[in-house]
Amino acid sequence: MTAPVEPHLRVVGVSKSFPISRSALDWASGRPARRLMALRDVSFEVGRGETLGIVGESGCGKSTLARCLVRLHEIDHGEIVFEGENVRGRRGAARRGYNRSVQMVFQDPNGSLNPRMTVGECIAEALSVHAIAPRAEIPGRVRALLDIVNLPADAASRRPHEFSGGQRQRIAIARALAVEPSCLIADEPLSALDVSVQAQIVNLFLELQARLGLTLVFITHDLRLVRHVAHRIAVMYLGRIVEIGPAEPLFAAPRHPYTQGLIASVPRLEPRRLSSREAVSGEVPSPLAPPPGCVFHPRCPKAADLCRVSSPALEERNGAWPVACHFAQG
Repeated sequence: MTAPVEPHLRVVGVSKSFPISRSALDWASGRPARRLMALRDVSFEVGRGETLGIVGESGCGKSTLARCLVRLHEIDHGEIVFEGENVRGRRGAARRGYNRSVQMVFQDPNGSLNPRMTVGECIAEALSVHAIAPRAEIPGRVRALLDIVNLPADAASRRPHEFSGGQRQRIAIARALAVEPSCLIADEPLSALDVSVQAQIVNLFLELQARLGLTLVFITHDLRLVRHVAHRIAVMYLGRIVEIGPAEPLFAAPRHPYTQGLIASVPRLEPRRLSSREAVSGEVPSPLAPPPGCVFHPRCPKAADLCRVSSPALEERNGAWPVACHFAQG
């Protein structure tokens, strides 16, 4: 794939934390309130019409990042710049305009579909709230949206529970497209689906992107999938991006030890082509008590004394794409 160059969405130094409830022991001992750092100084850009894949283990902050991008969570620090404007301080109509332009497709489509409403009512609600079309035109727009996600027109009169998981995800995508966004944030949109259905939804995303010129941030833990979907891939670990680069070169020659381990752990269909690299060992440290220095050093086979005291910046090294490692290959 050849990605467009024009910036569409830019994230600059974004951090997000959540307060931790204090236990009775904390109160009795006078321990101060704690916060869980979910995102730490996250920065990246997505070109117009580009797909950026974001991968990493569970708990690395991928879903928190997705919710920050659509402002379901307000960030603590940093900027989210959309089409050249910082959206962090937008209120009222300006915020609604951003919400219309940047839509989210959730992991579980039931989370975005009201079970008490018919499919047609779910989609029509989005059209009405954002005044996308006159009332008389809404039924026709609903039929067109169902058609674009390959669902029959009579689906409009049925309720979400009458459909399979893959069909419900198509409905959720149609609802997101109803407000005519230019950017979709897809948060693990395939993980709740059968393997046989996942390929169909992936193809739907690719078809919609080509047809509508959508910018796509595709969040997943499936590296085999993201390799074929994304123009570029950002690898997250413990709330930080540790490597970001073009999909095929990154898979061919990953530079960060964590990325190398993730790719090595991907199952291969050819028994004779086993990887010589070891997969990532050990457990992800608690985000309540991240290790000093490089956060990956307790699991890194190449960790040195420098890694235990100094946190590497995400930057281009040796003329290649950005990586956060003191001893990056390349």
